[in-house]
Amino acid sequence: MSAEEGGLRRPGPLRWPRHQDLAGAKPESIALYTYLLDADGELADEFDVRTRIAARQLATARVLQVGAGECDLGPAFAATGEGLGLLILEGLLALETSVGGRTAAELVGPGDLLQPPGPGPDQLLSRTCGWRVLAPARIALLDREFADRVRPFPQIVGALLRRACRRPVELDVLRAITSQPRLEVRLVMLLWHLATRWGRVEPTGVRLTLPLTHRMLGQLVAAERPSISHALKRLAKAGLVTGTADDLHLHVSLDFELEALADRAAVLRSRTVSHSRPPRRQIV
Repeated sequence: MSAEEGGLRRPGPLRWPRHQDLAGAKPESIALYTYLLDADGELADEFDVRTRIAARQLATARVLQVGAGECDLGPAFAATGEGLGLLILEGLLALETSVGGRTAAELVGPGDLLQPPGPGPDQLLSRTCGWRVLAPARIALLDREFADRVRPFPQIVGALLRRACRRPVELDVLRAITSQPRLEVRLVMLLWHLATRWGRVEPTGVRLTLPLTHRMLGQLVAAERPSISHALKRLAKAGLVTGTADDLHLHVSLDFELEALADRAAVLRSRTVSHSRPPRRQIV
């Protein structure tokens, strides 16, 4: 099935992929299935070769394909019912949460297990959540039937639950990064954090190729888009981070970049103090 037939390039609501031999059928009438252990190598590694063969036949799941753009995952979460949730097989998504006119984002990708954002306990503070697909995605629906089929293999459920616990840890790291007072430091720490998962090592550093924009970077580090643009220019001028938002090159190492930023801040503070100090009065 090609990307066009599967709806990968069609932004908008989720669609069940059409079967190429049933052009007249509704997208919802034909579901694409996958062997989950074939699509997720980390899950397959939970088993030895013999057990993997048996588990593979039972660990099948329906798959949704969705193109880039805003996306309503509500119907997909509803389709999972009392199951395990939605497992991202391919692509990149952002969960955007808005409170008081400001929006924060979280990036999720292959291997992440998603649960629907539940109602917040704070009834006095209005909150809105929305999903944005940054790169065309394939998502497995792990519904109750899937959970019943894989019950003889608790390794699968255990591995998926560990992934569900991994997301709060990632959010804690992101929260700690956004608490840094200097924007350049927040950006550098965020980019190296993302590079741990999505970066590619090169002779002169690490290349981070993600479909990010200055607006999205701002939502990740609690800054406005113009401030991100100026901060990236300053980092490029210092030779620490170069390239465009969707193709960034991180030079040397994180420790070196943070040290360089600290030295630069010290120089700027010394200049500020020297300029603000009143001239000495001469004694005649």
